Amino acid sequence: MHTFLFSSIMGWVGAVAYLVAYLLLSIGKLKSDKPFYHVLNVIGAAGLITDAISLNDYPNLVVNSLWALIAGFAIAVIYRKRNSKP
Repeated sequence: MHTFLFSSIMGWVGAVAYLVAYLLLSIGKLKSDKPFYHVLNVIGAAGLITDAISLNDYPNLVVNSLWALIAGFAIAVIYRKRNSKP
């Protein structure tokens, strides 16, 4: 029971993180070339991955795992560009 409650809460945290990231991007408060947007996406993915594992929801698990990898890759690219500038 406690595991289900934890994973459900994590799922909601993930969903809210995704929605906040998209809202802030849409209204111009965040930009996709800034790490924080992608960090919110990693948090969202992690929350939904946790929930998907507990529910054996494999399509959700795969999509959010790939989403997290893409966001992580984007963060790495942003920092690589920053560090390569004189």
